[in-house]
Amino acid sequence: MNFEGIYTPVITPFNEDGSIDWESYGEVIEWQIENGVSGIIAGGSTGEFYAMSKEERIQQFNFASEKINGRVELMCGVNDIRVSECLEITVAARDAGAQSLLVAAPPYSLPSEAELAHHVLKIADTAGLPIMLYNYPGRTGVEMGEEFLTTVSSNPLIAGIKESSGDYSRLPYLTQNFSNIELVVGGEEQVVEFAAWGAKAWVCATANFFPSECVQFMDIIGKQSDFERGKRIMDAFMPLMAVLEQGGKFLQCVKFGCELQGRPSGIVRPPLLPMDNTLKQEMSNIVTIARQALDIILNNKE
Repeated sequence: MNFEGIYTPVITPFNEDGSIDWESYGEVIEWQIENGVSGIIAGGSTGEFYAMSKEERIQQFNFASEKINGRVELMCGVNDIRVSECLEITVAARDAGAQSLLVAAPPYSLPSEAELAHHVLKIADTAGLPIMLYNYPGRTGVEMGEEFLTTVSSNPLIAGIKESSGDYSRLPYLTQNFSNIELVVGGEEQVVEFAAWGAKAWVCATANFFPSECVQFMDIIGKQSDFERGKRIMDAFMPLMAVLEQGGKFLQCVKFGCELQGRPSGIVRPPLLPMDNTLKQEMSNIVTIARQALDIILNNKE
């Protein structure tokens, strides 16, 4: 399986009482498809899966599958602190019609590389679907290192790796030593660097509110290899990426970015709290400037 283009880990709009706003969730998915993304990720951390019940997550898979109706790829995040829950959710994702899975290490347990490999291969065996690994030691506490990668890379279902460690040295390491596992952009501020090492796909939270721009960006550097134009686009994106990745309110900023674009977003579920007005104003200014700069670059108004 080849991963190419934008895979949006879509937000989950919530009503003020914390319940899922299903009508708005449908609008979120539809807008992504209209703007040319390659895939929708249901059940990602940007969708606040960790704050949902198992039943809500399964309902979300089924809803997303029905809404997408085969128009783009449906990838489901099947991660949980309990392995038994992971496997139940994996089966539910498969039965809902997922074409691929996003798999990270179970948080808190800190498995060894051999234990993590066993976990991932169990999910692969259970689902029989292509897997995009999700290496994010900042959230899980463990890294997908050499022993792990050597073990799982022999399984053809291990198709890609969303690399979110922030360690640039892993980009050449992965492409040179595990070329059968596709490198996928996992850092919002590192797209050009990933593309330089062959990444053709981006798991892109920013696409929740700039979908068309992100699709065009990935096409320019992933397909066309136009890095000069790509660097200008990244320069326009960079203040936004900085506040997303380093502002300490990633999800709140993503949802507020949707709101600024006139898109449904809703509240965040606890333990997260709303943004303060200072960060809202900063985010509003940055989004306005980014929108204007991207319009100039992407529509050749320079």
